[in-house]
Amino acid sequence: MMLDGKRFLVIGATQGIGRALAGLAAAAGADVIVASRSAERVARTMGELTGAGNVTGHVIDLTDAASIAAGMKAAGKLDFLAIPGSAVTFGSFRDLDVADAMASMASKFWGPYRAVKAAEMAAGGSVALFSGTASRKPIGAAALTAINSAVEGLGRALALELAPVRVNVICPGLVDTEMWERLPGGQRLEMVDQARRRLPARYVATAADIAEFALAVMQNRYLTGAVLDIDGGGLVS
Repeated sequence: MMLDGKRFLVIGATQGIGRALAGLAAAAGADVIVASRSAERVARTMGELTGAGNVTGHVIDLTDAASIAAGMKAAGKLDFLAIPGSAVTFGSFRDLDVADAMASMASKFWGPYRAVKAAEMAAGGSVALFSGTASRKPIGAAALTAINSAVEGLGRALALELAPVRVNVICPGLVDTEMWERLPGGQRLEMVDQARRRLPARYVATAADIAEFALAVMQNRYLTGAVLDIDGGGLVS
């Protein structure tokens, strides 16, 4: 009932965690705004969610300040804002071009920074940012570790500065989403199988698992300023 008629914007809503979160929020009665940098994907996702609730869409490119400003203005006053979408290039410190590292920072840190700054949030509203466990358990991608750490610091600071708006950071471990389809051959299945055997949970999350957790976090009125791990025990393994 907390979502009935509430305005819920998901930036990065056309695939993965964002798509799952938008679907759950719409099914729970929220007025969902799906956003991503692709107009075609936004239109497709709106069509897929037809019948699940009141769903609209906007194009918001997290690497484009003007696109963010226009999209947030069009979205209007929000009760919930989730930003799981970003474009990050993976690579080791020595191999990753500095320009690619800076572009990743622009998308995953400065994009959400600008979006939250431009958002008109209802009093007592809720914001969810997304980092990843590489912030505390590096995986050989220094830029990714630094970016995730920056997102977590931002979330804690915004919980103070934006109060009574609640701000939390969802910190997933490995999630089996279409992002890994870029891996050649059977490498995706091999990666997931190895992780499943290594993790204490003996399970690798799907986008739906993370979305369900994020939705619960965003609705909890006593939760703010937290970085919340959902990683199958990866940080302790």
